[in-house]
Amino acid sequence: MTTLYQDLKDKLARLHVLEQMIVVNALVFLITGLLSLVISNGRFYVLDFLSLSNDIWEVFLNPWTIITYGFLHYSLTHLFFNMLVLYILARTFANLYRPRMALKIYVLGIISGAVFFSLATSLFPGILNINGPLVGASAGVRACIIFLCVYMPDKLVGFFTLRFKLKYLGIAMVVLDLPGLLSANSGGTVAHIGGYAMGFYFAYQLQKGREIGQFLDNILDYLSNKKHPLKTAYRKKTKKDTPKPKKDQNAFTHQKQIDLILDKIGKSGYESLTQEEKDFLFRAGKK
Repeated sequence: MTTLYQDLKDKLARLHVLEQMIVVNALVFLITGLLSLVISNGRFYVLDFLSLSNDIWEVFLNPWTIITYGFLHYSLTHLFFNMLVLYILARTFANLYRPRMALKIYVLGIISGAVFFSLATSLFPGILNINGPLVGASAGVRACIIFLCVYMPDKLVGFFTLRFKLKYLGIAMVVLDLPGLLSANSGGTVAHIGGYAMGFYFAYQLQKGREIGQFLDNILDYLSNKKHPLKTAYRKKTKKDTPKPKKDQNAFTHQKQIDLILDKIGKSGYESLTQEEKDFLFRAGKK
């Protein structure tokens, strides 16, 4: 009989990686909330330890905050809207891209947001209204959105009765975000811009056949192997053994097939795909 823990673990493993990020963000918010009930100011101690300081020297002393700030949220409303958009993105990425690519864009977006925020506090002191630490997943979320807008700009999306191309959504988001540089949350807006920049750059490089997030694969492979150690069996090589294609070559060919299908979607819409192409995208989203 499986335990409750095993059931939850299996269900979590079946989620898309961005949906798993939603669970992580929600758990962190819940834990920090419980700490505030058990320990006086306990939640704020955690936030101070894991949030990104507006003092760049403290960032150098606490380098883990470049990532951990992206999993913290001050309020339930802040958490809800970020996770709602992340859930919608998970549905899109699940049908079009490998889950690991979505995770790399998300994480790199958070890191880019941290870099932009830290540079802004150092280069423009007193000009921008940055009076406190940074928290929130917004930079990672925006990196994923802009990636889609740049990589498949002509894909039609709907909002109630309106139909428009993804590129216009990206332009509108950036334009509407810019006035935030003069608001009380200018630090958050700077982080958003960092997310936009990373999403754009990731898509631009991927269109040229280069994936800038490959270095994260080594880290993710290492963490995966730590959880599931591989047992290696050795056998003698026979004449019938044939060399297997290199992993990188297979991955590149696989991504090229996806790119061609995405181009077709951008020009003619999803319904123009053959059933074979739809099945290929579905299988690719499950890997």
